[in-house]
Amino acid sequence: MAITSGVLIIIAWLLMHEGYTTASAGMYITAYFTGGYFKAVEGISNTIKNRDLNVELLMIIAALGAAWIGYWTEGAILIFIFALSGALETYTLNKSKSEISSLLDLQPEEAWKLIDGQEVKVSASSLMPGDIISIKPGERIPADGLITKGQTSVDEAAFTGESMPVVKSKASEIFAGTVNLTGAVQAEVTKKNHETMFQKIIELVQSAQSEKSPSQLFIERFEGRYVKSVLGFTVIMMFLPYYFFGWSWEETFYRAMVLLVVASPCALVASIMPASLSAISNGAKKGILFKGGVHLENLNQIKAIAFDKTGTLTEGKPKVTNWFIRQDLDQTVVLQATAAIEQQSNHPLAQAVVTFAKEKHIPDSLKMDLVEDVTGFGLRAIRDNEVWSIGKPDWFDRNMIAQDMLEQIEQLSKEGKTVVLIEKSIEVIGLIALKDQVRQETIDAVKYLKSAGIYTVMLTGDSKGTAAVIQKETGVDTFKAECLPGVKVNEMKKLKEKYGSVAMVGDGINDAPALATATVGVAMGAGSDIALETADIVLVKNDLKKIAEAIRLSKKMNRIVKQNIVFSIAVIALLITSNFFQALDLPLGVIGHEGSTVLVILNGLRLLKA
Repeated sequence: MAITSGVLIIIAWLLMHEGYTTASAGMYITAYFTGGYFKAVEGISNTIKNRDLNVELLMIIAALGAAWIGYWTEGAILIFIFALSGALETYTLNKSKSEISSLLDLQPEEAWKLIDGQEVKVSASSLMPGDIISIKPGERIPADGLITKGQTSVDEAAFTGESMPVVKSKASEIFAGTVNLTGAVQAEVTKKNHETMFQKIIELVQSAQSEKSPSQLFIERFEGRYVKSVLGFTVIMMFLPYYFFGWSWEETFYRAMVLLVVASPCALVASIMPASLSAISNGAKKGILFKGGVHLENLNQIKAIAFDKTGTLTEGKPKVTNWFIRQDLDQTVVLQATAAIEQQSNHPLAQAVVTFAKEKHIPDSLKMDLVEDVTGFGLRAIRDNEVWSIGKPDWFDRNMIAQDMLEQIEQLSKEGKTVVLIEKSIEVIGLIALKDQVRQETIDAVKYLKSAGIYTVMLTGDSKGTAAVIQKETGVDTFKAECLPGVKVNEMKKLKEKYGSVAMVGDGINDAPALATATVGVAMGAGSDIALETADIVLVKNDLKKIAEAIRLSKKMNRIVKQNIVFSIAVIALLITSNFFQALDLPLGVIGHEGSTVLVILNGLRLLKA
């Protein structure tokens, strides 16, 4: 409609130039109606709904005022550029919504489900946890799941922003909407259709687009008062110069109409929302999901950031680094018995030992009887009337541990490793040391944060020795060890008292209270549901470097918003001053005012490519 209005203005101007006054007036009226109809309807309906004046209504009044004093062309141009700026705002909103549309296009509607060994085509929405599905090369994955058979590479670029395919094999996690590239695989569905990571992303983006930042809310509250002030000053301007400065009635009324045009806060109102929506859309493309513009603004103010250790700074998957078994014993038999016991537990340390045994090609045929899980200590089992125990060193009688093994335990603990002992018939016969590996991207992320002047803290439930080693490896400024969830909350409160705005990054259920306490809570995408729900920002791929990217995006958005606000106010002040000194004509006022609105919107759109 804006383009149509512009074409009609050109035709009207040409007709007037040729002397067809009546036809020209008809074209101008049509241009007014074409360009201003929707804005007029929006302005009137919002005024009735909110019981407050708005910038749309102010612009329509200004355009009609310009026509009233004979400036048809200027009034029509005002309507045209205002409609054009509205079209740009709509473009920004549609561009933001297109991120959701493009995501929706990724969701397959059908899946190949294995029923009695046969592939049967079913609706993807009907898949339930436990179902086995078949995924062929080139197909989009229909559900979140774990690969049970086969190996392939998967394109996860739509979720993570990473262009390189990710290799997937047995037990690897796959996500609905990603593309299976090279191999045929079978997978067990782990989540219902409406609970997939895919659906969470859509819900988060939708929520973010509907939530307004504090700055935007302030501008909207300020808008009504400002419009009333402009109308009030316009009325004063209609009379004051005539009586006090000796202006003619024509000049006085003309200057009042110019004031009505140039004092409108169009550019100011458009300073924030296009920039915020563009930044949110850009973040979504890169695997950074902001739940609202408020969190983008707050992230720019962060002075300290706390990290959970396991699963955040580290991979959350401990690996065996050292092992020792008494030399007079059969190494294979001891490892076989150890793995058989650990197989009965879901604890990450136990699973790491089982994985280690498989990597060593230890047979898994051994069966243990009466496996007992002693909470907080370890596992106990019986075989051939002999009691086997595997667990923390504190669980065992120190007098039954050889001196050289005690020295090993002490040294391994200093290295930040977790030690489990193997006991057979009340005699400690071996040990296994495990360590959670620091993520590759953690060190780079911490370096960036420190270079940006952000204080870094690690909060962990591990011992001080382990925490000290991880601190040294990651480079965080300090740590707090042996933290229960309540302790983490207290630490976050202390950080807020000292630094003001603080962030918390975590992934587990135990991190949720601290995430809620922080100014900005950041959850790793593979974290628990409660952590994802509590957090303000979600990193779809567990990549801490995305935090640095999110902060950069936040800083750029806030910088652009400040540029827009300063520019808008400066233009309005300049135009009002020029008008008061009779140095500004209505055509220039229209172009200067509406041109500034278009410029601030275009400036905000730069964030789509930031």
